[in-house]
Amino acid sequence: MLPSFPRPPARPAVTALLLGALLTACGGGTPSAPETAKEPAAASDRAAEGFTLVATGDLLVHDSVIRQASADAGGTGHDFRRMLAAAEPTVAGADLALCHMETVYGADGGPFTGYPAFKTPPQLADAVASLGYDSCSTASNHTLDAGAEGVVRTLDAMDRAGLRHAGSARTAEERDTPAILDAGGAKVAHLAYTYGTNGIPVPEGEPWLVNLIDPRQIVEDARTARGAGADVVVVSMHWGTEWQEEPDTAQLKLAEELTASATGGRKDIDLILGTHAHVPQAYEKVNGTWVVYGMGDQIAGVMNDPRGQLGSAARFTFAPPRADGGDWTVEKAEYVPHSVDNDPITLVNLPRALAENPDHAAHRAAMTAIDGAVLSRGADADGLTRGR
Repeated sequence: MLPSFPRPPARPAVTALLLGALLTACGGGTPSAPETAKEPAAASDRAAEGFTLVATGDLLVHDSVIRQASADAGGTGHDFRRMLAAAEPTVAGADLALCHMETVYGADGGPFTGYPAFKTPPQLADAVASLGYDSCSTASNHTLDAGAEGVVRTLDAMDRAGLRHAGSARTAEERDTPAILDAGGAKVAHLAYTYGTNGIPVPEGEPWLVNLIDPRQIVEDARTARGAGADVVVVSMHWGTEWQEEPDTAQLKLAEELTASATGGRKDIDLILGTHAHVPQAYEKVNGTWVVYGMGDQIAGVMNDPRGQLGSAARFTFAPPRADGGDWTVEKAEYVPHSVDNDPITLVNLPRALAENPDHAAHRAAMTAIDGAVLSRGADADGLTRGR
């Protein structure tokens, strides 16, 4: 369990987040003005139009996932599209879709490696973009697996694929410029942070390479994003205790602190999305704000604990404020259970799969396990429902 979150190195002032044995596995350039991957609404319609946001868990590219992508590409290059295709209906149906890029990329042509120091084929960015994702959090305990070069390679590849990113940066200016995306009638800021980097020190003089969790800095960044025009602030948090379904003390404390923060009567943070634990964790409304403690893994190889291939997609439908300057509110909260089949490695949307084959015992057991974890803190009483 994480007793406390380490303070990150000083930054420049901001200018502009089914059981088994344990396996410890987590497996350019400076951006210009904010872009959008979805067609923005006309200015006259923005105030009245809500939006739907979808987020998913860790893209955990183990050696077996790399081999599968190579096989799917016919042995030349790597193709992740088939194994992730089941995410497309959920992702493409959203106005804004966020992924978690757990691992950094290797150089074109390799070498590529899985756990413990990941170097992922950069074709993953193209696959994720083709599904309809708009932005991905890149702050994780593996962000510095390949040093500064790995951060640069990853963000360069994501830029080429048209993916925005939050949580790591190539320059101080990039770190201090929030990713703001258009979604329906809203401008949504995406921020991201990690509890640590597996003991790898952040290079001296380059604190912008990865955002470490610091509550005061997160709130400051959220307020900066508001000042840059964000209607909604979403924070991706890489936190928690691996293989523990219950949110740990540090998660609970930080969720309480961040959701209580407000400026001028308006909350600073509108949604918290958790990754890292490798198992599905609870959803909960804290101080009126939805917190997803952990979405589990979206894609991962076989691990000693089969829960590492379980997860959920979070889907929140936001409604605009009734008065100028008010909070956007979640009018519908959903989770979509998913798992990973093996031989070949394939993402499975469980509600859709079970609608086609209700007698699939493994899929039924997986959905039951995910339901239990997601609803373990009473989120159904606050209106959370299972989607598909």
